Amino acid sequence: MSNNARFAEIAALAGDPGRASMLNGLMDGRALTATELARLAGITAQTASSHLTKMTEAGLLLVEKQGRHRYHRLASPAVAQMIESIMRIAAPEAVVRQLRTGPRDMALRAGRTCYDHLAGHLGVSITDALIDAGHIELGLDAGEVTDSGLALFDRAGVDIKAAAAKRGRILCRPCLDWSERRPHLAGAIGAALCAHCFNHGWIRRIEGTRAVSVTPNGHRHLRETFGVRYS
Repeated sequence: MSNNARFAEIAALAGDPGRASMLNGLMDGRALTATELARLAGITAQTASSHLTKMTEAGLLLVEKQGRHRYHRLASPAVAQMIESIMRIAAPEAVVRQLRTGPRDMALRAGRTCYDHLAGHLGVSITDALIDAGHIELGLDAGEVTDSGLALFDRAGVDIKAAAAKRGRILCRPCLDWSERRPHLAGAIGAALCAHCFNHGWIRRIEGTRAVSVTPNGHRHLRETFGVRYS
């Protein structure tokens, strides 16, 4: 298949409203069943099954089997980055207005997961603190963890070596935040930091959405460990 034909195939798959809803629903990094995704998209189970098969065959999704259940997740960080980019282009102004309309939307704006790393005001605040302290450097498309950053993450218990060992994964890169319009930290180090925050109870998921809230313990550790001033 030519590059143009492949491009058209992916664009058509992502452009269907039902498939778009399912892709957006997987942006918090979790794996969901076909039934859960059908309910999320407001479509029948049969239609959802057809959509999921097409997206899996195209490389947008991966299927994991556990017992009798099949779970679907985004195939890679690159797919998540594509979806986040489409969000920015699709409604650059409407997104901001939507996120200001109510408590749930404000929670998304305050902090959320962008696939497997942190986004929203929380993600940008962490990124700003790391840049200001000289722990990371971000360009337009790539980033670097400095020596002081490596030492910081080592002291904090964030496993840089495990993050760097993940095959096919950029260690550090910027991801333009679709609500803040400024970069947050992505790549393997962004994923490792997000996992660290969850594992230590610094952040919690808000049920029914990919928004996250920062716990009192999280506020203290983010401030003391990473110099984050988040409110």
